[in-house]
Amino acid sequence: MTDDLPNPALLPAGLADLLPPEAEREAALVEAMMGVFAAHGYERVKPPLLEFEDSLLAGSGAAVAEQTFRLMDPVSQRMMGLRADTTPQVARIAATRLGAQARPLRLCYAGQVLRVRGTQLAPSRQLPQAGVELIGGAAPAADAEVAVVAIEALAAIGVTQISLDVTMPTMVPALMDAAGLDAPLRSSLARALDRKDSAAVTTLVHGQAGALAALPGLMAATGPAEGALAALDAAELPPAARAIAQNAAEVLAAIQARAPGLRITLDPVEFRGFRYHTGVAFTLYGPGMSGELARGGRYVSQNDEPATGMTLYPDAVLSAAPASAPMRRLFLPIGADGAAFRAEGFATVAALAGEDTPQRLRCTHELKDGRPVPILTKD
Repeated sequence: MTDDLPNPALLPAGLADLLPPEAEREAALVEAMMGVFAAHGYERVKPPLLEFEDSLLAGSGAAVAEQTFRLMDPVSQRMMGLRADTTPQVARIAATRLGAQARPLRLCYAGQVLRVRGTQLAPSRQLPQAGVELIGGAAPAADAEVAVVAIEALAAIGVTQISLDVTMPTMVPALMDAAGLDAPLRSSLARALDRKDSAAVTTLVHGQAGALAALPGLMAATGPAEGALAALDAAELPPAARAIAQNAAEVLAAIQARAPGLRITLDPVEFRGFRYHTGVAFTLYGPGMSGELARGGRYVSQNDEPATGMTLYPDAVLSAAPASAPMRRLFLPIGADGAAFRAEGFATVAALAGEDTPQRLRCTHELKDGRPVPILTKD
């Protein structure tokens, strides 16, 4: 009958165990990044994994409602949700428990989130997050700060050659609103922009109101920030869109002042994946094929407070960060005291039985004449 039982190591799709030494390395990277956040005045909060559904999905939390696991609380008989993103929880804390504190409020966090579905490129459904939220600051300098702090946190763990991709999720809706597009054409244009189909975009905007005439040129200008900003400056934009472009230019100028060597790209017409962002949005990419390391941007917090933030993904950061030296594991014979060696930075592994050996316990060092010496391994 035991042959019919599932393999106990089998986990649901999108969930995985993180084993030694990667689990310890990820935890160390997270704490190093949190140290950088703290050094910039961001104070740590720890929201619960579960909340009542109505509060968890309020405000910006509505954007992740479809990704939220729900269950009934047997105590209160109310529906609860497992967080799919930490930012809405921090917004709740800022508006309630910390509502009386002076603004701007700088908060940081680290923890796990669980989502109903992964994506084709990122199939994991349980994800670690670490991030910063700056609540109550509307100036472009606030957006620049969260971006630069995230970059500094990555640099502190050895991830360099970062590139920052800036998008303007509200630009396309502003142009569509100014042109008064009907729903079918609006949907078709959004689909063409989503596919980056410049020919279809050109066809769809032909003969439309002047507000949309800038779209093909803005699509073509996507790339280094300087060129994209020049295209925005030259475009004939309606007032709402011009204000969005001006804000992006001010944010980029503030970032470049603090990180002059940073590679920055700008996509004026990208709007995918930023459902609750109300200003510039950011994505940080690492070197090579390490992919997205962080995302964030401007949003409206609870109580209609201006807010901006950045969420880093430690699982992706783990792949991008340089390999660290493994912990030195010192084998201790039965009855030996390892306190002095732990003070020297060793992890001491004590023998509990006669059959315990340095090799069996995967030790890198053993005691000889009372001092740790490396264990030579055969090639």
